[in-house]
Amino acid sequence: RHLRDVRLRRPIHTTTPVPDPNPLSAGIGSAGQPLYARVQVGVAIVTYNSADHIPDLLLTLRQALAGISHRIVVADNASTDNSVALLEAAGIDVVRMGGNLGYSAGINAGLRRLTDTRAVLILNPDMKLAPGSISALFDTLEDPRVGIVAPQSRSYDGTLGLNQRRDPSLLRAFGTSLLGGRYARRWPALSEFVADEQAYLHQCNIDWGVGAMLLVTRECIDAVGEWDESFFLYSEETDYCQRARRMGFVVRYQPDAVAFHEGGGGVRNPRLRSMMVVNKVRLYRRRHDVVRSFLFWTAEFLNEFTRGLGGNRAARTAALALLFPSRRPPEISCSTSLLPR
Repeated sequence: RHLRDVRLRRPIHTTTPVPDPNPLSAGIGSAGQPLYARVQVGVAIVTYNSADHIPDLLLTLRQALAGISHRIVVADNASTDNSVALLEAAGIDVVRMGGNLGYSAGINAGLRRLTDTRAVLILNPDMKLAPGSISALFDTLEDPRVGIVAPQSRSYDGTLGLNQRRDPSLLRAFGTSLLGGRYARRWPALSEFVADEQAYLHQCNIDWGVGAMLLVTRECIDAVGEWDESFFLYSEETDYCQRARRMGFVVRYQPDAVAFHEGGGGVRNPRLRSMMVVNKVRLYRRRHDVVRSFLFWTAEFLNEFTRGLGGNRAARTAALALLFPSRRPPEISCSTSLLPR
């Protein structure tokens, strides 16, 4: 019902008619090859036991891609449900990863199949796209400085998602640790989250956007390279956006592109929260010296430790993962020192 409430934009129409026997896989030949030299948008989706989300994702994706030449590739991280069967029945090009190799590895596998596109839309499987959302993202690329575009994100009930983010800093880490996340968000210097709803009404440049849905230009992909697979999950989009900005690209927020995202499960899951917190420290350590990195580690540890004392089991697990390398999730490739890299 939320999709009907979204103000739509006119879709982009290609100048050359595209054969479309299956609108979910337009531009794909029987052998998975493009039917023409250059598609407008490639779509890279990473799935892992995502069967419950796939029908809604494909339905809304088809609507959002209306009039746009496209190719869809899904990298499946060894799902044990019927995710692959659903995708193949819909005519989608599926890359079987052979194991759960993480979000970044799935993105990279998709990018390797989508070298003939002007831009690539990276998607979580639990996204629902409003009609016209991809056109709005693509329109943003009229500014040649833009390398990455983030949409307006909302939860399934329509609540605004805070997907505009600021770079991690010592002040923000201690602000969140000492004041609590919700209180720290009142001041930009003290939180990574952009919480002012007015900031979500207009286009603006941001430090980084949540990786559940991002449009990345071909120029940015070619210049920045692959996503860092050592993160497995969490902080990989922060790293990628920072690398893109260092290469001179702009990360742009586009409010006219609306998508709905379930999300949020990571902060409640002990293993995923541990991965999220350890990866934040790893990313900061790669950009800063040992002293500043230790202070950042201290802020993150205090944040998780105090919440763990309050009964938050996931936070308690994350605090232990920061303190003891042996307690860190095995999926993330990091050193065994107190300050992981």
